[in-house]
Amino acid sequence: MIDVKLVDYLAGLSRLELREGEKQAMTAGLEQIVAYMDVLNKLDTAGVEPMSHVFPVKNVLREDEAAPSQDRGELLAGSPAGDTEAFLVPQAVE
Repeated sequence: MIDVKLVDYLAGLSRLELREGEKQAMTAGLEQIVAYMDVLNKLDTAGVEPMSHVFPVKNVLREDEAAPSQDRGELLAGSPAGDTEAFLVPQAVE
């Protein structure tokens, strides 16, 4: 059973501030979701294979290939504070 107390708890976890009218609407909405989950739980899925996507998914990424990067000196040339190896920044953590 979804009640306002549970909605308040969930809103707190979600860092949401709900007004009273919104709490009532959220309660009704969550009740509908739970009721629909009960309908889904009654379906016979004995012969259905689990899947992660409706459509077949394949890896479309390219192969990793080592390639030369830009020259370090060129990258550091425009920095306001740097040496020959890295950008220099003020210390942020003690």
